Amino acid sequence: MANSIKVLSDKCVGCAACVDACPFGAIKMDGALAAIDLDQCKYCGACVKNCPANAIELQKEEQKVAINKNDYKNVWVYAEQRHGEISSVVFELLNEGRILADKLGVKLAAVLIGDNIKSKAQELINRGADKVYVYDDPAFIEFQDDPYSSVLTQLITKEKPEIILMGATNIGRSFASRVAARINTGLTADCTALDIDLETRNLQQTRPAFGGNIMATILTPKHRPQMATVRHKVFKEAKVQEGRKGEVVECKADISTLLNRTKFLGFIKDASGNVNISDADIIVSGGRGLGKPEGFKLIEELAELLGGAVGASRAAVDADWIPYSHQVGQTGRTVAPKVYVACGISGQIQHMVGMGSSDVIIAINKDASCPMMQTATYALEGDLYEIIPNIIKEIKASRCA
Repeated sequence: MANSIKVLSDKCVGCAACVDACPFGAIKMDGALAAIDLDQCKYCGACVKNCPANAIELQKEEQKVAINKNDYKNVWVYAEQRHGEISSVVFELLNEGRILADKLGVKLAAVLIGDNIKSKAQELINRGADKVYVYDDPAFIEFQDDPYSSVLTQLITKEKPEIILMGATNIGRSFASRVAARINTGLTADCTALDIDLETRNLQQTRPAFGGNIMATILTPKHRPQMATVRHKVFKEAKVQEGRKGEVVECKADISTLLNRTKFLGFIKDASGNVNISDADIIVSGGRGLGKPEGFKLIEELAELLGGAVGASRAAVDADWIPYSHQVGQTGRTVAPKVYVACGISGQIQHMVGMGSSDVIIAINKDASCPMMQTATYALEGDLYEIIPNIIKEIKASRCA
């Protein structure tokens, strides 16, 4: 049985609620009745849910036959960019994507969407992409969910990649879920590790679950492509290989057919001057062990002397000792600085997944048995209100010498 949808003329009251609800612009009013364009309809059911008169009948075909997974090959990375600059998370995904593609014996491709953006394709090739699909059009000058989702969905349907990776950014989280829903596949969000089961070619997608208390490995065994978003700083960036050869495929989209239900009004740049902890080379973080909000004055002083940024555990943020923008961990920022100084942080798994990739971890804590002290490169056992002032004193003295 094929998908079918129809308007029940004896029930339709002509309210046009379905017209507004359809994300694909497939419904228009024909006089007093709603009319569905079956060529545009994706049978998503949004109109059915929003019809107050229950005047739309939808029957969906049951997928009894599994897809032919042999039709799908290659690993893709969505190359997120803002104002012509490729996000650094893309280079991290290209590094991991290269590893996955080599294990599978397939090519690594990137998809780049934007305006006046074609020149950036070589940058992606230099970072490991074998092929770059480019949509370069003024219609894509700013990210908007509807047109971006539509062109990527069309390209996926045509080229059939085996795996698609996106950054777990504000854009990626919104964008990836829409695309996955349209192509009827699974999506694992905020992954912290990826691997391949070579026997089944399934992507092993690992992420924290149940409040971060366990690490779950998720599979998409019956659908393709397999989709995952990955948090910034989880993987190392791919190294630049100047002059690397690759293929650039210029793609064209029929802009007139792309639905867009939003209007871009403008971009306001953050002028606060605050350091983005995700990009900091040195981070000094405070946790519940500070005991009081005033303890962050000590953290801030040490961070300033080291030329670093201030971080915090969720416990400190939940206690209103410091703003959320400083939170490190599963529900905050993922960081990978050269040096991470954890002051009064026990090291629960929710925090560790957000900073475990740091090059050097220095822990200051009274409890020598806590996870952070056990994990640290250097563990300083004792009262942080004695240790940190001494560190500050020594730094100042060395600079005056």
